[in-house]
Parts: sequence; structure tokens; C-alpha cells
Amino acid sequence: MSLHDDAALVLKGYEGQEELRQTYLDHLAAHPDGMWKACTDGHITASALVVDVERGRVLLTLHKKLRMWLQMGGHCEPGDATLAAAALREATEESGIAGLALLPGGPIRLDRHLTPCAWHLDVQYAAVAPPGAVEAISDESLDLRWFTPEEVPDVADESVVRLVEATRARL
Repeated sequence: MSLHDDAALVLKGYEGQEELRQTYLDHLAAHPDGMWKACTDGHITASALVVDVERGRVLLTLHKKLRMWLQMGGHCEPGDATLAAAALREATEESGIAGLALLPGGPIRLDRHLTPCAWHLDVQYAAVAPPGAVEAISDESLDLRWFTPEEVPDVADESVVRLVEATRARL
């Protein structure tokens, strides 16, 4: 199964955000290249909020280009077998934490936003950090920092706040 087909299946099974979900499905139907950065009409991206369940906190990255506190995530790559695998790869690469595990139940939220390269149709997951996890800053980040859910609204935009709230509800 192709990554494009996997994304369509994941989105067909996603419950909630019906209008936005349909926008994603329409995008995939209209764009065989809709998973890739090269698709200038926009592309599906994958992200994951890294959570430390034991200590009740989330890890955010200060994105180098956007200069915003965000969850880990980004463009899908040809080696990604599934959308979930892309989200887990991005979370692992950008957090430096080995042994992350996606929360069961599929995506947490969808979020469509304009970036300097194109519209990102982001499929957002949550990844649980193993006990004692230590983060390491990647080349794509200016900083990594753990925040309590209560601190997130002070540093991040509404999309991150909604992702944190939805993740807490799933936990």
C-alpha cells in the first residue's frame, strides 16, 4: 500500500472535524502527489505531540524557520510506510528521544495552516516518551523545552493548545 493510500484510509477512519477531514480527502483525490512537499497546492504533513505522562508535561520545539513553539512534525518522506510512521519518525528526529510510542487510536486532530512552502494539511498524533527520556535539539530547532499543559497557551498558538487539550482528553 502506498503512503497516499494509507493516508486516505487513516482519514476515512478519523472521527471528528468532518469538514476539514473532507478537505483532506478531496485534496488526496485531486492530487496523486498530495503527500509530498513538491505539491504546491498543499500537502499532507504528519506531526506528533511528545508527552511525558509520568511528569505531566509536553515537549515543544522552537522551530528554526517559523520561530514558533510547535509540536514535532513535518513533511512525509519516501521511506515512510504509513502516516503514523512519518509522525513517529518526525517526533523521534526532532526530539532526539528514542523509544517514543504513538498513543493508540490514530490521529488526535487535524490542522490546516499556511506555511512559507504551501498549505500544510497536518495529521496530528501524540507520542509518549519513555520514562527518563532526555531530549536533544536537532538542526531544525532553536530550542526544545518541556511545558506543563497550563504553560502552553503562554508560548504557543491556538493549534498547539487544541492539540494539547485533545491529547489530554485521549490520555
